[in-house]
Amino acid sequence: MAQALHIAMVAPPWYDVPPRTYGGIEAVTAALVHGLRARGHRVTVIGAGREVDLRTYDEPPSARIGEPFPEVVHAAEAARLLRGLDVDVVHDHSLAGPLTAAGRLVPTVVTCHNDVSGELGDYYRSLGADVSLVAISASQRAAAPGLNWVGRVHNAVDVAAWPFLERKDDWVLWLGRLSPDKGAHLAIEAARAAGRRILLVGRRAERAEHAYFRERVEPLLGPDAEYLGEADGPLKNELFSRARCLVLPLLWDEPFGMVMIEAMACGTPVVALRRGAVPEIVADGVTGYVRDTPDELPAAIEAVSALDPHAVRERVARHFDVPVMVEGYERVYHGIVAATPAASRRPLPLGR
Repeated sequence: MAQALHIAMVAPPWYDVPPRTYGGIEAVTAALVHGLRARGHRVTVIGAGREVDLRTYDEPPSARIGEPFPEVVHAAEAARLLRGLDVDVVHDHSLAGPLTAAGRLVPTVVTCHNDVSGELGDYYRSLGADVSLVAISASQRAAAPGLNWVGRVHNAVDVAAWPFLERKDDWVLWLGRLSPDKGAHLAIEAARAAGRRILLVGRRAERAEHAYFRERVEPLLGPDAEYLGEADGPLKNELFSRARCLVLPLLWDEPFGMVMIEAMACGTPVVALRRGAVPEIVADGVTGYVRDTPDELPAAIEAVSALDPHAVRERVARHFDVPVMVEGYERVYHGIVAATPAASRRPLPLGR
């Protein structure tokens, strides 16, 4: 194994690490931390809640998601906590945290968890070489080729922890944030056209999500389209493992999409539109179907009965399991640490 490192892992402030319900970035961060520790690395987690090593908030400010100040306070407090830590590298998953990278002597890796084709890309471009960026898909990296990319590492799940069922039920599933770009209304229409019942599970936290649900989703609900609310871990496990397929009619170029690999880890295929990273994640004709228009989705929903649930899960285990992600980040860490002068790899002095 490569040389063991001390890594400071900065999580976003909004949810526990690991999250209790919603929290895709936090789930990936927790899996990465566990995998790195299993391979002999020392990891100090900075974040919100009781499960982290160093806390910026005693309780995550989840109700204030979307407001600027929790992010800013979290970044400032994380920077204070980082001073004096003797680490080899800082790995930051937060939004505002990378602003403090220029004040450190050790390198900072930033995983780009969101769309970098707009203002977020401008933000990272302004930070320049102060941060080493990791893309979560080739699609995301291609959307902003001028950024300081140092690698691409797909997100992952602990495949063994997800339940597998070979025999599926007849209904289909949609799961995600109730945001217009997630296409819940299109999923209902596609399932209805296929003659299949659909269950929808999703979070409504921000004002726009409530408006979208009220105006576009709720009018389509009925006996064959049921909204179950937000799912906890046990309910997600049950739904993912039993569903005929996950339907994901994305209306934006999502840089990854954790729900796809979570469903496929349960042997459940994915029917999705060709947007963002979907073609990288879903192997068309093996782990699901990738289609170009919503009109093509009903036929794909029917066609999933020809797919082998064992092959669906096996491909996720080969490409999107936690050890694969950990090895990818190990390569990134060792690459940038080797490129950083040894004299610089020391802690900053404690604040005054």
